[in-house]
Amino acid sequence: MDWIPLDEVSQLDEIIRNSYKAPLVIFKHSTRCSVSSMAKNRLDKNEAPEGIDFYFLDLIKYRDVSNKISETFLVRHQSPQVLVIDNGKCIFNESHSGIDFDEIEMTLVQP
Repeated sequence: MDWIPLDEVSQLDEIIRNSYKAPLVIFKHSTRCSVSSMAKNRLDKNEAPEGIDFYFLDLIKYRDVSNKISETFLVRHQSPQVLVIDNGKCIFNESHSGIDFDEIEMTLVQP
């Protein structure tokens, strides 16, 4: 997985703009959580579908960005958490052991 680091609140404007061209994924990761590490390891074993950006947020280091994600996309903060953003909105979010690459991929390719 080739992650795009998400470490500034200002990147959310770019994410919203880009989501009108193609859906994208945000993975919120806690470096202090073993469940989060397992979820990241499962995602790392996959390749992002062509043309789909996967953003990685270290939410311990960048808590302000995590808070802004919750506020912007109207999702309750969880960790680990994956969000699919399409046309400026969160169309899918999952957390903890529910994070599954195949499910994410199916969400990305729905018409």
